[in-house]
Amino acid sequence: MDIAKLMYREGFMEGERILVTGGGTGLGKVMAEAFLKLGASVHICGRREGKLQETADELMGRHGGSVSIHACDIRSHESIDEMISDIWQDGPLTGLVNNAAGNFVSRTEDLSVNGFNAIADTVFRGTFYMTHACGTRWIEQGLRGNVLSILTTWVWNGGPFVVPSAMSKAGINIMTQSLAVEWGRYGLRFNAIAPGLFPTEGMSARLSPEGRGGNSVDRMNPMGRHGEMHELANLAVFLMGPGAEWVNGQTIAIDGAGYQANSGNFYQALAPMGDEDWQRMRESIKGTNAKDKAQRTT
Repeated sequence: MDIAKLMYREGFMEGERILVTGGGTGLGKVMAEAFLKLGASVHICGRREGKLQETADELMGRHGGSVSIHACDIRSHESIDEMISDIWQDGPLTGLVNNAAGNFVSRTEDLSVNGFNAIADTVFRGTFYMTHACGTRWIEQGLRGNVLSILTTWVWNGGPFVVPSAMSKAGINIMTQSLAVEWGRYGLRFNAIAPGLFPTEGMSARLSPEGRGGNSVDRMNPMGRHGEMHELANLAVFLMGPGAEWVNGQTIAIDGAGYQANSGNFYQALAPMGDEDWQRMRESIKGTNAKDKAQRTT
């Protein structure tokens, strides 16, 4: 990310204490770096403790400040409660970014129950567990709080070939709107970002393992390109920082109008694939999953 392209003054987020789930890599790391650079104390969690520590060391080495790591599997509400209790001992969070996710492309007829649950347990259940753990503490202590969830434009028109993710993120979109109303009276805010294509290593390995959809998506976008990380970071800072306190219950797309132009999903790229193509795709994704599993500590 080009830090020089952050739109905000130094110290803009001083006093904020923000937890970013899935903050060790990808979009989570980008947002964590932006918050840290602008003065927030940052917590990041994920299942790969080594990667979290590597990211924390890198970001603090670059910007100073405080990045705390927490090895946590957000599919487990017990693990979440333990983590949030530990964080609260040093002071309450002011914000939560629900970024952790899981996804892979598959024909729905090929999905197993375990494959479906692998996504739903993280994206749908895990995001709710995190939000509930923070929200109930804020309410009990009479504190203001701010929740940002990372979704996709599929929440508006569906996600062929990524049905578990589309279903789960659509549920979180509804959670965002519902809690903005129900918990707004407590001073809690809930918003979401629906990014278009922001290429990351994890995204490419599971959603475009053979290069399908990458450059073609760029060509299909009205602006002829994919998103740049500082653009996402600037929007996240706007929603998580001071000065936007009346923005509540919104899901904001950042995709260069790709959703309006071409639906923003994988149908055109993946619909022509045959059985052999899907078999190769499955093998590639399995290899990526095995590599990640070997690096996990929880």
